[in-house]
Amino acid sequence: MKKVLIGMDYNPNSEKVARKGYELAKKLGAEVCLIHVLADVSYYGVNYPTFMGYEGYNEMQVDLNVISELREVARDFIETAAKHLNDPSVSTYMAEGPTASAILEYAKEWGADLIVMGTHSHSVLEKVLMGTTASRVLEKTEVPVYMIPVKDK
Repeated sequence: MKKVLIGMDYNPNSEKVARKGYELAKKLGAEVCLIHVLADVSYYGVNYPTFMGYEGYNEMQVDLNVISELREVARDFIETAAKHLNDPSVSTYMAEGPTASAILEYAKEWGADLIVMGTHSHSVLEKVLMGTTASRVLEKTEVPVYMIPVKDK
């Protein structure tokens, strides 16, 4: 295993995921990349017509700079996380879109040999209705996935 991709979300438990994934990668002598996925924010600026009685953004002026600012916050988060590992060889990647798909696409593009992710404790109803990013990655992955159990406090 030469390349380890570590999924980071904006949650304090991501520190545990990053540390454990980084430790494993170093034991393997592998290159490390931290990935953070920003949900698709482009639709916030779309001026949809009224539907189902909802006038949405037709009546409001949307500041399109918000999208740019969200991207900058996400970039800053992932770059700061990498610096926190005190290893200048750690690279970062920020993606946009559905989280599981974005992780899998980049894992393939980068040539990851292992994906490291955290598993958050979600309610049973939430898992049934939405699934989880981890389960979606596991369902579609072509490379091994190392899961770090974390609990939201």
